[in-house]
Amino acid sequence: MKRTKRHSFQQLFVFLLTLCMAMTTMQTTAQNTDTDAATVLQNDSNTIRKKGLVDKLMQYLAESDKPDPNKKIDFGILGGPHYNNETGLGLGIVASATYSADRSDSLLERSNASLYGDITTKAFMMVGLSGNHFFPKRHFRLDYTLYAYTFPSYLWGLSYPQSDNDDNKSKYSHDKLEVMTRLLARLNRYSYVGPIVRYQLVHAYKLKDRAPQLLEGQPMTVNDIGVGLSYTLDSRDFILNASKGWFLQLDLMTSPTMLGNKHTYYSAELQLATYRKAWRGAIIAAEIHTRQTTGEVPWSSLSEVGSGRRMRGYYEGRYRDKNVIDAQIELRQHVWHRNGIVVWLGAAEVFPRYSEMRLNRILPNAGIGYRWQFKKGVNVRLDYGFSRNGTGFIFNINEAF
Repeated sequence: MKRTKRHSFQQLFVFLLTLCMAMTTMQTTAQNTDTDAATVLQNDSNTIRKKGLVDKLMQYLAESDKPDPNKKIDFGILGGPHYNNETGLGLGIVASATYSADRSDSLLERSNASLYGDITTKAFMMVGLSGNHFFPKRHFRLDYTLYAYTFPSYLWGLSYPQSDNDDNKSKYSHDKLEVMTRLLARLNRYSYVGPIVRYQLVHAYKLKDRAPQLLEGQPMTVNDIGVGLSYTLDSRDFILNASKGWFLQLDLMTSPTMLGNKHTYYSAELQLATYRKAWRGAIIAAEIHTRQTTGEVPWSSLSEVGSGRRMRGYYEGRYRDKNVIDAQIELRQHVWHRNGIVVWLGAAEVFPRYSEMRLNRILPNAGIGYRWQFKKGVNVRLDYGFSRNGTGFIFNINEAF
């Protein structure tokens, strides 16, 4: 990617994030007073408007979790600061929308969409959109994710021994765009099956230190197109914040050369989660997840440890290899009104093949988080995770799993 294109890519993020922030205040901005008004009246008018903005903001936050039955879409947007050692001080913006594709059907699950964006002092910029759409009569379900980011980050290697060596830490920058969609047909009350398509574009640049050697001669720009079959079993009472039920999802995919990929490889990803009420106001959620690959897997498509959903606190992409297994268990406790806390424990391991799994390579994880009910059933979350190598702070919307 040329330098001018990379700058355009970054400018796009700035524009989109600025637009999101502007939308949050646009409706509450008062018009300018007449230019011939007296100065004292002008100042008084400005004071009144400022108080009005604060009052409206407080009212918005106080009533944001009260759904309006007359609204077709229950939508809200919120921003907040956060800090991470690697990305620096940042401003995150999250938005949530829930709606029904058929308001006359009271048994139809509410569809949802989540928008999130982030910009930090260390030039990390990200925008994303994800959601689940339930078609009328539940004949079909559409799951989708779209996100893009640009980030000056670090690379440790493409296997556990390399990743665990602090001396391998090397600077590089990369841009990433990923689009994934599943169109699932209903089999029975809880089960769906259908095709899955994923496109991933990754471009690495400004490789320093040992980064060129760590990539082992692989191309710095990767176009990865994958197709496959997905099966979902979902008995959760509410997708974004389940209190009971099960969730199982299996994605079997291939990225063949006939679709333009440099090499052919295969992947299988399984997620199994369950949710149970423990005592008053408490929910125990547990998940086990694995992603297995075979063939010539490009460096950007290797299985990784660390994200805003799993192994929170690990630097995303530090530990990577062909396969990963991770698990987590979380206690979610309602405390008071719209406030709650969570604590979790987790573990993971990356490995090239099962014969090379070792107990001393298990990566531990733990953390604590705060929850605030932004919309009914939709939480804004602040998570602080502990890893073998340090800590990480996450600001996002919806539960991690």
